[in-house]
Amino acid sequence: MNEIAEALWYILPAYFANASPVVFKGKTPMDFGKKFVDGRRVFGNGKTWRGFFGGLFTGILISIIQYNLTPHFYGSLSSALKLGFALSFGALLGDLIGSFVKRRVGMESGYPAVGLDQWGFLIAALVLAFPIKALSTKQVLFLLVVTPFIHWWANIFAYKMKWKSVPW
Repeated sequence: MNEIAEALWYILPAYFANASPVVFKGKTPMDFGKKFVDGRRVFGNGKTWRGFFGGLFTGILISIIQYNLTPHFYGSLSSALKLGFALSFGALLGDLIGSFVKRRVGMESGYPAVGLDQWGFLIAALVLAFPIKALSTKQVLFLLVVTPFIHWWANIFAYKMKWKSVPW
């Protein structure tokens, strides 16, 4: 597998974890409707416990599927599960951090924040996964360039599937 294909294969659990909460939705917001000291919601209604755990489950499931297709990439099922968890949890954590920042600057839930929406989840996923399996600098740079386009396409797809009410 070449370096570019390997980078995309590596990051798939994070991509799926980040994208799947819109499918799971959920009713209970992660911030339980609470406001931060600035009087604004901590995360907003769009971040739910069901979406978070659904995204985590989806990302880990993707890593299990990947392991079954290319066991040599991970070495062991245990390694696949660790990396899948780190990438998925990191993606969801990065998205939560982005939501927190957006609320602090007065952006409404669901409003696009160019850069923060596309790179926040990616960077957090890469940081948490780094101790388990690191990518080369070239691979990280490639993902930083390609992820905004993949994120854009995924949002349009989710909108067309009626999973999202806006195409961003």
